[in-house]
Amino acid sequence: MALKLPIALSNRHVHLSQEDLDILFGEGYKLTIKKDLSQPGQYACEEKVDLVGPKGTIKGVRVLGPVRSKTQVEILLADAFKLGVEPVIRNSGDIEGTPGLKIVGPKGEIELDKGVIVAARHIHMHTDDAERFGVKDGDVVKVKTEGPRAVVFENVLIRSGETHALEMHVDLEEGNAAGVKNGDMVELIK
Repeated sequence: MALKLPIALSNRHVHLSQEDLDILFGEGYKLTIKKDLSQPGQYACEEKVDLVGPKGTIKGVRVLGPVRSKTQVEILLADAFKLGVEPVIRNSGDIEGTPGLKIVGPKGEIELDKGVIVAARHIHMHTDDAERFGVKDGDVVKVKTEGPRAVVFENVLIRSGETHALEMHVDLEEGNAAGVKNGDMVELIK
């Protein structure tokens, strides 16, 4: 039996710490929810910031909530070249040894010395789904898409926990190249 799951494409975005949120938007600022995302407790915010690198600027990059312990910027590979930062593919939260850049908000700006990543492909799944799929948190699998531009994504990390909802995340560039869109079904290959 095929092991199917939905896929979602992720565009560039920023996760902010409360300290950095206060600098960019004002002391004690609270994020404004625009819409809930598929992962429980995660949401897109009304707030946007500008990213400034050595070679260029990307304006109007959406902030995602809730606030995190450390600020992290997730960009596309093409964004790295536009900004002039060395692209580093990493799992979310693994920011040691990554490049930094300037983030500009309506009330201030911050200069990150690290925290800019191109997010690695990953699958979120509840622990019940992980058991059903025969995988565990930290496993690396392959995923096959369907259609005229079908591809096999390798090096897909399993991120399993009690608060995860079943969904594969790839960045917008990878999804577009594979001809998939949000909600398309893909097949996990062990």
